[in-house]
Parts: sequence; C-alpha cells; structure tokens
Amino acid sequence: MAIPLRKPNEIEKLRTASVAVAKTLKYLENNVKAGMTLKEVNAMGEAFIESLGARPAFKGLYGFPAGVCTSLNEVIIHGIPDDKVLKEGDILGLDIGTEIDGWYGDAAVTMPIGEISKEDEDLIACAKDSLYHGISLIKEGVRFKEISKAIEDFIVDRGYQPLIKFCGHGIGKKPHGEPEIPNYLESGSPKSGPKIKNGMVFCIEPMICQKEREPVILENDWDVVSADGLRGSHYEHTVAVIDGKAVILSQVEE
Repeated sequence: MAIPLRKPNEIEKLRTASVAVAKTLKYLENNVKAGMTLKEVNAMGEAFIESLGARPAFKGLYGFPAGVCTSLNEVIIHGIPDDKVLKEGDILGLDIGTEIDGWYGDAAVTMPIGEISKEDEDLIACAKDSLYHGISLIKEGVRFKEISKAIEDFIVDRGYQPLIKFCGHGIGKKPHGEPEIPNYLESGSPKSGPKIKNGMVFCIEPMICQKEREPVILENDWDVVSADGLRGSHYEHTVAVIDGKAVILSQVEE
C-alpha cells in the first residue's frame, strides 16, 4: 500500500479545497431550516460551493446524483437529496466534497433541525467527540489501526456502535485513496499495519449507530442505515500530518 506523502505546497492546495468545504458546511448549518426539502438543501449547497470557485466533487462521483449528501435521521451516510421536507426535531447529516484545481477536500457534520431531543444531541455529540478524539491521537509513528481501535473504544464507551464496512480514507488528487481508515479494528493487532508519516493527508469520519453495526443499503442503492433502523450520526474532517501531528485542513480559521 503506497500512501502518498504530500509536499507543503500540495498540502496548501488540499487546504484550499477543504476550507471551501468547511465554509459550505457552516453556511448550510446557519441557513437550513424546517420546511425546506432535501433537494433545496442540495441546491443551496451546490450554489455556495460554486460561488467559492470550487466544484461539487460528489456530483457524478460513482454515479451519485448530487453535490451534497443529505442523510436524514435514520440515514447515516450517502443520503440522496429528494423531496422529503425537513421537520422540527429532525437531524440531518451533511457530507460535502469539493475540487479546486485538481485537489480535493471532504468533511461532514450532523446538524439539528430546530430543537432536538437530548437523545439525538448525545448521538450527534458521540460522532463529533469521537472524531476529535481520533484526531488528537494522530502522530507520526502511530499506526492507523491504533486510531481505528481508539475511535471504536470511544464510541462503544459512549454506548453506541461504529458503522462497519465504511471508512475514512486518503485524499489528494482523487477524492478517495489509500489508506482506508475504519472506525473499528477490522482485523489483527492495533500494532500492525502502516504507520502515520509526515505529509500524509486523509479523512477521519466516525459513523455512529445506536445498537447494530451492520449497514443496510436502501432501495435507491445509496442511503445507508443501520440494521437497527434507528437514527445515526456522522462527522468528518480532512487532516494533514505536519511536524509530526495532525492539522485539520477542513476548518475555517476563526
């Protein structure tokens, strides 16, 4: 497995694409409201991405029909925007990729629609907190499997389960590449497999189920839910390893 090591100027190009994702997610979090359809959310997101001089990277990728994955309630990832109307108390996963000058960025959040239940607040917090926990452990010389195991332990300790058969990934001049980074220890020892090195750029993205880890893909061949049929959550950042530690590229500087 050859995981690319990026030069500083390449990391800056990846940062530019990733910041466009972060700005779009922030814009949608501030403007998506109950009463909107998922198609309207997607159209708003695509227009904003293009206003930044970026291309919606997911549109047409592997045949996906939209620029924004809109994963509503029980849908954990890969939700296709349709005519469903958002209601108060819903939770909505937004996963966005952009491409600028041949380089890609990728990130995701799960947002509340108006006031949500304490149970759903906790569900969203698990995805966000496990993401930042995993990122905090990324250092040169640590193995990817150690990060996967740490994320899994964090999720299980909170009383949830990681979605299996989907994973974080490398990113660069393609939206997905080596390594694959599951949110659970797939096989072997955490002390096996490739080590993290300076210059690597990849996406960490915990996907949270309530009771069952097993995914079910719905009839549209995209929407992924848990076998338990309960609500899920998802968070993601693009990170680069610089000077031995993780730097989040997909965030807007305050």
